[in-house]
Amino acid sequence: MEWLVNLIFEHSALQAVIILSLITSVGLGLGKLHLFGVSLGVTFVFFVGILAGHLGFSIDPQMLIYAESFGLVLFVYSLGLQVGPGFFSSFQRGGLKLNTLGLGVILIGTAMAVIISETTSIQLPDMVGILCGATTNTPALGAAQQTLKQLGEPTSGAALSCAITYPLGVIGVILAIIVLRKFVVRPKDMECHEHDDPNTTYIATFQIHNPAIFNMSIHDIAQFSHSEFIISRLWRDGKVCIPTSDKILKENDRILVITKEKEAKNMVIIFGEQENRDWNKDDIDWNAIDSQLVSRHVIVTRPEINGKKLGSLKLRNSYGINISRVTRSGVKLLATPGLVLQMGDRLTVVGEAAAIHNVEKVLGNTIKTLKDPNLASIFIGIVLGLIIGSIPIAIPGISSPVQLGLAGGPIVVGILIGAYGPRFHLVTYTTRSANLMLRGIGLSLYLACLGLDSGSHFFETVMRPEGAIWIGIGFVLTIVPVMIMAIVAMRIFNMDFGSTCGMLCGSMANPMALNYANDIVSNDNPAVSYATVYPLGMFSRVIIIQIILMLFI
Repeated sequence: MEWLVNLIFEHSALQAVIILSLITSVGLGLGKLHLFGVSLGVTFVFFVGILAGHLGFSIDPQMLIYAESFGLVLFVYSLGLQVGPGFFSSFQRGGLKLNTLGLGVILIGTAMAVIISETTSIQLPDMVGILCGATTNTPALGAAQQTLKQLGEPTSGAALSCAITYPLGVIGVILAIIVLRKFVVRPKDMECHEHDDPNTTYIATFQIHNPAIFNMSIHDIAQFSHSEFIISRLWRDGKVCIPTSDKILKENDRILVITKEKEAKNMVIIFGEQENRDWNKDDIDWNAIDSQLVSRHVIVTRPEINGKKLGSLKLRNSYGINISRVTRSGVKLLATPGLVLQMGDRLTVVGEAAAIHNVEKVLGNTIKTLKDPNLASIFIGIVLGLIIGSIPIAIPGISSPVQLGLAGGPIVVGILIGAYGPRFHLVTYTTRSANLMLRGIGLSLYLACLGLDSGSHFFETVMRPEGAIWIGIGFVLTIVPVMIMAIVAMRIFNMDFGSTCGMLCGSMANPMALNYANDIVSNDNPAVSYATVYPLGMFSRVIIIQIILMLFI
């Protein structure tokens, strides 16, 4: 049995892999347990690591640093890659309001942390850890540790204080939602205010009754109206066809129009009478509309198409088909000629079956291709992220230049590549399962190392008065900003309770609280708000945490 003891306790590369794998597997297993309807998920790896460190388990310090750094980089880059496509568009619609309120939560909590540190004996590195634990934000903790290393300050205090305050950080947001629902929410706050995107697609049929456009081509109508629309089908004299841009419209023609929702009223003015049928339901059988044309979904899987504009492919003129909509990450986009296509885009193609078959050859439509992640682009992105993270950035008033570091650089590059990579013909597409796998491995590795490193002093710190003070301050940093901005959102901005909950959970990076909000709210507004606020909230905390360390240490 001596060989087994040596395998587990004697420092080596193999021993490091075994210890971290055991911590991760046990933590993920326990994370599936639900207590009062709340599950900690992957966060339980952190606490299993703390327990392992307390029991005397350890790995080689250099291996610990490597594994922790690589896990953090892999997690934040994959996160940036996932949120990148919707990061900048999240500022449209109600996204600007939601992100402003989310930033309010972040700034109030950060200001409170700095004031408490300046007016008490708590050192700023410890207070930063308390703030990261109170907001359940491990990427921010990673950024703080990197900044502390640059400044020559110890990092163990930040990790330890984060570990101590993390549990109540998770529970605190849930408690705040319970208190809001019990004492603040009014019946009208529970009403569903839909997150209508004026840029989403809208489908309707019209009868041509406007004399101003009689005998005009579709191209000329689009030019003088300055509205974006696509005519998918045209019925005339009992026959249906796919109109080209030079097709002449005549009185009493019946057309199927796809446009943006904000343009819907303009379509009535341009074309005339709108039919009453609702064409925007998900259960419409488009192939049953007429017998001459079929509608199929074709997926872009050819790398050569990635980054090209839809209009440059000349599919309509070459094959006699029409592309009415493009679905990307669950969002339906209007298929305008200037739309830049990406790998994984699902195009709704209308035309004859043989013509659509030819279009499939052009676009790919091979699902198997999408299942193979482009690992080269992932590692190239990580390298670029680390280079960007190492660039010193001079900020007036700060003696030392700021670096985005291991956490900030990769997440910035991930967001930029996710948003703009296809424009430069970079294949950045990964399936959701592949992205979740990368994120899960990275976060689990980081949390296991973080817990193992801080576990040796965790319980003795909790039992000291210092630990109790940290827990109390962390709970205040969780509750107060959430309550203040929740009241502001519902009473000043008239947001519904579901959207408010999602905004709070997104700004606090708390998916466990989001699960609770989804259970008590009947619509999907919490999830929509969470997805809108989360990217900017995560990015802001990573940057702000570094700035306050540079300013106040």
